[in-house]
Amino acid sequence: MTNAPRPRRRIDTTVPHSARIWNYWTGGKDYYEVDRLAGDRYIENYPPMRLFPPESRDWLRRAVTFLTRNEGARQFLDLGAGLPTSNNTHEIAQRIAPESRVVYVDHDPLVITHVEALLTSTEEGATAYIEEDMEKTDLVLQGAGKTLDLSKPVAVVISDVLGHIVDWDEARGLVRRLMDSLPSGSWLAMSHSTAADEKHRQVQEEYNRSGAIPYIFREPSQTVQLFDGLELIDPPGYTSWPRWMPDADTGTATDRAGWGGVARKP
Repeated sequence: MTNAPRPRRRIDTTVPHSARIWNYWTGGKDYYEVDRLAGDRYIENYPPMRLFPPESRDWLRRAVTFLTRNEGARQFLDLGAGLPTSNNTHEIAQRIAPESRVVYVDHDPLVITHVEALLTSTEEGATAYIEEDMEKTDLVLQGAGKTLDLSKPVAVVISDVLGHIVDWDEARGLVRRLMDSLPSGSWLAMSHSTAADEKHRQVQEEYNRSGAIPYIFREPSQTVQLFDGLELIDPPGYTSWPRWMPDADTGTATDRAGWGGVARKP
């Protein structure tokens, strides 16, 4: 299920693209030479970067698993879904609870070209896609309401995409509007990248000047504010990706690649 198609925007293959680079870093095939070169240059300049995308992806796996298995979440709204790979939100949730219903939101033309072919669902559940800017929360909720029952708790998943919103107040306002609109018992699963060290920050700033969509690193002391008014699941609280409920499949922990947390709306 998807919204009615809109005219497709042209995909620019002359500049690197964050979703395609991320796809390359995580072993996907949906990237171009310009993305491979940008990704290789980033890792050449900052080798620890090769650890961070798998850490982020594995945090998503553990967060959705926790929400489905421990919290009983059966409805998910995933913002800024990016290019579908393996272990997408609907696959994780429906593996545990086949009746889970998942709505993805993205307005990237590249993502849109892949989503219909790659997003599937169990017979008992549903997977839908909304082509919309995640900042337009009224339209996002209107579209999500065609698949989800918004009178019942919904797990909002925002996995490492808020750094693409340059203005902090806009990023914080997006989260607040969504959570204010959802009923008590809903959840927020949010992660955000931060600079591991000064060299990491410098390499990211160079990448941001490449013509690609920039990503803004923010300190955990700032991004934890996105959980204001919510009940943070603690332990583990808001912590670095590998330290958030690690399991047997979690790799070696790093201290400051990115942070994540899950909170419940009272």
